[in-house]
Amino acid sequence: MSICPKNRTSKARKNKRRANWKMGTVNLIKCSKCGALTMPHRVCKNCGSYNKETIIEQSVEAK
Repeated sequence: MSICPKNRTSKARKNKRRANWKMGTVNLIKCSKCGALTMPHRVCKNCGSYNKETIIEQSVEAK
């Protein structure tokens, strides 16, 4: 069995509590090698580098 609330919660009080459930903006920084926007502390998807060092070798596909 659950506990019954003593008083009803109003819509305003309920919605004030839910007002902080918003999504924040994504923090992006420029890659130090290629200048593409990436998330901090992650390998760049464009050039495969992290902290000015190449971590992942990018294969060049012929078009």
